[in-house]
Amino acid sequence: MATRYWIVSLPVQTSATSLWSRLQESISKNSFDTPLYRFNIPNLRVGTLDSLLALSDDLLKSNTFIETASHKIRRQIEDLEKISGILSSSLTIDGVPVDSYLTKFVWDEAKYPTMAPLKEIVDGIHVQVAKIDDDLKVRIAEYNNVRSQLNAINRKQTGSLAVRDLSNLVKPEDLVTSEHLVTLIAVVPKYSQKDWLSCYETLTTYVVPRSSKNLHEDNEYAIYTVTLFNRDADNFRTKARERGFQIRDFEYSSETQENRKQELEKLMQDQESLRSSLLQWCYTSYGEVFTSWMHFCAVRLFSESILRYGLPPSFLSVVLSPSVKSEKKVRSILESLCDSSNSTFWKTEDDGNMGSLGGDADTHPYVSFTINLI
Repeated sequence: MATRYWIVSLPVQTSATSLWSRLQESISKNSFDTPLYRFNIPNLRVGTLDSLLALSDDLLKSNTFIETASHKIRRQIEDLEKISGILSSSLTIDGVPVDSYLTKFVWDEAKYPTMAPLKEIVDGIHVQVAKIDDDLKVRIAEYNNVRSQLNAINRKQTGSLAVRDLSNLVKPEDLVTSEHLVTLIAVVPKYSQKDWLSCYETLTTYVVPRSSKNLHEDNEYAIYTVTLFNRDADNFRTKARERGFQIRDFEYSSETQENRKQELEKLMQDQESLRSSLLQWCYTSYGEVFTSWMHFCAVRLFSESILRYGLPPSFLSVVLSPSVKSEKKVRSILESLCDSSNSTFWKTEDDGNMGSLGGDADTHPYVSFTINLI
């Protein structure tokens, strides 16, 4: 699928049909690999010259905003499909591939009445896309909030033993808890394990001999249990810290364990649900934004053509997708089909650019601007 297209209008001197035939013939003969299509624009309401000039000032800004919104949703779809393990497929607009919707564009009279002022159509499109863009931000924020909570839990589950959650590493049978005895959890640097085993019994007076047990190790630390009298716990913490050992506060609770498990399951379900609904929303919203964008492009081409060629409207609008190596040749073909005096006026000595009515439109003796689907 081509992703870069030119939308072009050529001034009609005799008839649009003959101009279209000449263009088809020239492209077929000199750049046969360039896809070429009619871009059918209805007779829109022209309004006054002042209104067209005022509208022209807003067209570039609005186009950038709409194009950015379209690309943002498309990127979100790609990210969500990748995360979900969904094989990415070509996006469609009401069942029609995106590129086909552009190349076979049909104006939606019910949604955008042709008798409405051009500014009203453009403003309506802008408002609609802005609302979708705002909705996207809210939905992404909600989805990312759940992801952040899950990531925080996962970091606690997989981080260093000095900070991670120990509830899935320490079992009830590892602990001794009674009226007089308590089991503490010590975090010992891996290189200090021999030191720990040789000294923990003598750090304080009331340590149970041979009570230390290695429960788990990672790349940096090992966790050991140690059992001692309750009254000696605070003193043991102090002495252990002085020797470079960390005593983690830990109290096993089956209720807490169950609550954490349920919280994790709920967050995972919420993430999956939000991801699925966000993806479906993006599919739908991308179609709405893209169709709005194509109607906007039609209005833009129409208004710029009136400002360029004058009244009554008499121009041929087309869509092309030349390869990079064919661009110069296709430009030459398009220019050859324009009135010679018009061509001379718009061509500069170095074949560079002059200011154009479209802002970002390429400067040529015809109206032309580029749209990128991705």
